[in-house]
Amino acid sequence: MTTTTATGTTTPSAATTASTAAPTTGIKADFNMFLKLLTTQMQNQDPLSPMDTSQYTQQLVQYSQVEQSVQQNTTLNSILSNLSNQGLTQASGMIGRSVTLNSDVAGLAAGTPAAWSYSAARPVSTLTSSITDASGKVVMTSTMTPNAQGTMAWDGTLADGSTAPAGSYTLALTASDAAGNSVPVTIHAQGTVQEVSSANGALTLKVNGAAYTTDKLIGVAATTN
Repeated sequence: MTTTTATGTTTPSAATTASTAAPTTGIKADFNMFLKLLTTQMQNQDPLSPMDTSQYTQQLVQYSQVEQSVQQNTTLNSILSNLSNQGLTQASGMIGRSVTLNSDVAGLAAGTPAAWSYSAARPVSTLTSSITDASGKVVMTSTMTPNAQGTMAWDGTLADGSTAPAGSYTLALTASDAAGNSVPVTIHAQGTVQEVSSANGALTLKVNGAAYTTDKLIGVAATTN
């Protein structure tokens, strides 16, 4: 895995290098041994009864084809790795920027509230919120001002006055219109990108301590001076 943090340090994994080098080394060792044995046999053959080299020639061709295939795979892996690193380098430009994510899960960190934006399908008359922790336990409920659109920030304060631990929390909103009919509400998490990492070709963002794949990203705010 490769990780870029707010300090700008990028750390590549040695696993990919080791896994791609091992088959190449093995093939080369076998190929070199085969050539050595073939050369020795040819040097010691009976001139009056020369050896049939057709089988050796076939094996030589097969070894060459396998070695070429391994080299091509190594080259392909190198290209993919470079593309992944380029994507990581580009994504690292989001570190420190405010983002919006297509998720109802937001991160709560020390000194940083969990934050969401929401949008109802139509005007609402009632709006209540419920926040659950990673285990699914409800940790906070409240009645909100019935706005069809808005934002919500939770600093982790619980009903008993204590503070919830840092982690990922899920927001659920229940809304109804004047006739008492349920109104769908879309929720998006918000926060600041702290870290960008790459594993198995996939990029992951750490936002307020919560991890998201980049396909969840739907908005990036411009930096302010």
